[in-house]
Amino acid sequence: MRPEHDPRDDPPWAMQLVVRVEKADPPGHDAVCAAAATAVARLLTDPRAAAPDGEWHAAVAEWEARRIRKVTRRARGVRWPQAQELPGVTVVCGGAEVRAFVPSPVADVPPALAKLQVAGLDLEVGDEPPVPPAPYAAIALNPGVTITTGKAAAQCGHAAQLLLRALPGRKLRAWTDAGTRVRVVHGVPWETCVKRSAVAVRDGGFTEVAPGTMTAVAWLET
Repeated sequence: MRPEHDPRDDPPWAMQLVVRVEKADPPGHDAVCAAAATAVARLLTDPRAAAPDGEWHAAVAEWEARRIRKVTRRARGVRWPQAQELPGVTVVCGGAEVRAFVPSPVADVPPALAKLQVAGLDLEVGDEPPVPPAPYAAIALNPGVTITTGKAAAQCGHAAQLLLRALPGRKLRAWTDAGTRVRVVHGVPWETCVKRSAVAVRDGGFTEVAPGTMTAVAWLET
């Protein structure tokens, strides 16, 4: 089933996420997902994006007026520092390094990012990162849906973005003041996670899963 055409998505915009994946020491799946979600939240709360006169504000507003779309790429060697030169926010979490970039039209991705590989980013789970101090965003991925690490990172980024926009002021300030920390939750039944959640991600169906699939949920642990 193909996703329905949405006039808001013409032309499509996306936020690019780049994961550092060196051959000798690749990061773990969960660490990448947590780092991606944190990077998205930190970019969106950065004054350059959040302030009306910020240099990233117009691009973020244009992107958020459309379907949520993120593209996860991987970089190694010299391509990782090259990517750091473009506007964005880098997060290090549990040994994973992920940079979220200022959104742009899909057809106008900067060359330094466009040449980075999208497909095939699938990593081992690795050691579970330690539980961060509260408050933090708890994100659970649907265990009944099989997706790659690249897709999972994008879904966790979506969940962080939705939670950021859904939280009331006091809780939002507490989370952002604490550094918008994220934990990918394991060991909790999916049904319990759904009941506990404040937001849910339903995929647009562009890659890997059918449109409308619930891929992730999130809530704030205080």
